[in-house]
Amino acid sequence: MTQPKNILKFLHTIENLKVTKRTGWIEHKIANPESIADHMHRMGVMAMLLNDPAVDRNRVIQMAIVHDLAESIAGDIAPSSGMSKEAKAQLEKQAMDSLVAMLEGSLEAREIESLFMEYEDGTTPEAVIVKDLDKFEMIVQAFEYEQRNDADLQSFFDSTRGKFKHPTIISWVTELEIQRNQFHSRKQSAQP
Repeated sequence: MTQPKNILKFLHTIENLKVTKRTGWIEHKIANPESIADHMHRMGVMAMLLNDPAVDRNRVIQMAIVHDLAESIAGDIAPSSGMSKEAKAQLEKQAMDSLVAMLEGSLEAREIESLFMEYEDGTTPEAVIVKDLDKFEMIVQAFEYEQRNDADLQSFFDSTRGKFKHPTIISWVTELEIQRNQFHSRKQSAQP
């Protein structure tokens, strides 16, 4: 059993997820952008909304909850950072190793690590869904910021176009695109 002091050290470390704002939104000068934890939380709820008997729904939910835990140490490294995918993966793996060590390599720590690595590998049906949810949550948030901030966040939509795989999530993306197009049409017609 993991010592309580190490559980608290782990919890204090992952608190960074609650206070670290997502880099992409900062770069686009979004006021009061979401934190990494905000993003992960909504992904967990989105995972609960999926009804696909072909996958382990609980595993999808768990993976959504832990997929960005390494960012509590490594930070939110956006593609604009110039860091290679390999270097980012290595940095995040080292961060995950530190988190597992904090939890004394316990069974629970190894479960978190396994979920994280499954997500990173992206080869299981559950990981593919969580990758879709990750991108979908981002564009939902982008649309919400467009509505509130009069921002042009087209680049977020461009970066995900054609990359979704799960049919349910594709249907969600389609509806989001419809709503976004309607919003922009109304906005354009309201301009003098």
